[in-house]
Amino acid sequence: MYDITVIGGGIVGLATALRIKEQKPSLKVLLLEKEKEVAKHQTGHNSGVIHSGLYYKPGSLKATNCIRGYRMLIDFCDRKGVPYDLCGKIVVATTEEQRPLLRNLYERGNQNGLTDNRMISAAEIKEIEPHVHGLEGIWVPYTGIIDYKTVCEKYAECLQKLDGEILFGEKVTDIRNRNTHSEVVSETGKVFETKLVVNCAGLYSDKVAQLTMPENIKVRIIPFRGEYYKIKPEKHHLVKNLIYPVPDPNFPFLGVHFTRMIEGGIEAGPNAVFAFKREGYDKLDINVPELLESLSWPGFRKVAVKYWRTGMGEYYRSFSKAAFTKALQGLIPEIQSDDLIPGGSGVRAQACDYDGGLLDDFSIIENKTAINICNAPSPAATSSLSIGQTVSELVLTRF
Repeated sequence: MYDITVIGGGIVGLATALRIKEQKPSLKVLLLEKEKEVAKHQTGHNSGVIHSGLYYKPGSLKATNCIRGYRMLIDFCDRKGVPYDLCGKIVVATTEEQRPLLRNLYERGNQNGLTDNRMISAAEIKEIEPHVHGLEGIWVPYTGIIDYKTVCEKYAECLQKLDGEILFGEKVTDIRNRNTHSEVVSETGKVFETKLVVNCAGLYSDKVAQLTMPENIKVRIIPFRGEYYKIKPEKHHLVKNLIYPVPDPNFPFLGVHFTRMIEGGIEAGPNAVFAFKREGYDKLDINVPELLESLSWPGFRKVAVKYWRTGMGEYYRSFSKAAFTKALQGLIPEIQSDDLIPGGSGVRAQACDYDGGLLDDFSIIENKTAINICNAPSPAATSSLSIGQTVSELVLTRF
C-alpha cells in the first residue's frame, strides 16, 4: 500500500513527488509514467525558457507560483549543478497600437514584484538586439534559458535518493475508489493500492480526473500544437538572446518569438494551432476519437466561434513558411524564409470550460481520494517546484 501515487512523469509530477518526500520522508510515494523515460511530452517539447512572471494577473496562481517557483528553480539548479543562463529578454512594441499594451504589461510586472524591469527606447532596443525593429520595449533581466528535461532527470534522481519509487511503462487505465483507499490500474494489468492519488497527467489530466471524480470535472483538455523553426547557423548573429512581441491580451498565447537555446542554436516560433490529437506533434497526426471529443465539447465550439479569425491566421502560418516568415519580420525585418529550417513542435494542454473559457490560471480540483492538477500550461515548468509545494501542502493536511 502506497501513501501517495503521482500519475505523470513530466516536470510537475516529478516536482510534486519530490516536494512531498522532502517534507515528509516517511510517506511511501510512487510515481507512475506511461512512457519509458521522464519528460516525453509537454516538458520535453517546450522552448526551455525560465519565465519571470511578467504576464500573469497579480495574485493569480500563475503569478504567485511562477515568482516563487522561479526562485526555487534557480536555487535547485545552483545546488544540483544544473546549467542555466539568466540572459534576459526584450518585449517589443512594433506598432503604435501596441504601446499602451506594452505599458500595461510593464505595470503588471511591477505589481508582481519585477522591479528590475525597465522600459527601453527604440535606441536602447538596438543596443540590446541590434537587428530588432521596435518603437519601445521592456527589458526583463530575470528571464533565462534552461533544458527542462535535464531538470526533470535531476528531480527524478533526487526523488529516488529519498526512496521515492518511479515506474515507467505504466499507463493508468482505471482508478477504483474504495472506502479507505484507491486502486490504480495500469495497462500492464498491475494494480497499485494507494491512500491518495495525485494527478499530474498533463495532456490527459482531464481523463485521469474523470476516473477519480467523474461528476465534478467540468473542463476538457484541448490540445494546441506549437510549431518552431530553427535559424540557420550563419544567421544566428541576428538574435542575441530572447525577443518577444507584445502578446494579444485576448488570446492565451505569447505570439511567435525568438529564443536562444541553452544547448546552442536559435528557435523561432511557435504558432498555436488546434491539434487533431493530444500528442499530435506533426501536422498530419490525427486521433479520430480524440478529435471528435474536442469538437463535441460545447466549450470548444464557443472558443472556435470566438477565435476563428485568429485560428485561421495561425493555421495559415502553419502551412505557409512565407506567412510565418512575415510574422517574424515584424520583429527582425532582416530575417528571410531561406534563413529558417524546420524545427520541433510541442503540444500545450489547454483546459477549456463548458462555457467556452480557456482557463487562464492553474487549476487544482480535489476530493477525498484525489488531487487533480487540471490546468498547468506555461509557466508550469518554471513554476514546477512551487506547484509541487502547493500540492504537497494539500497532501500533508491529509497525513
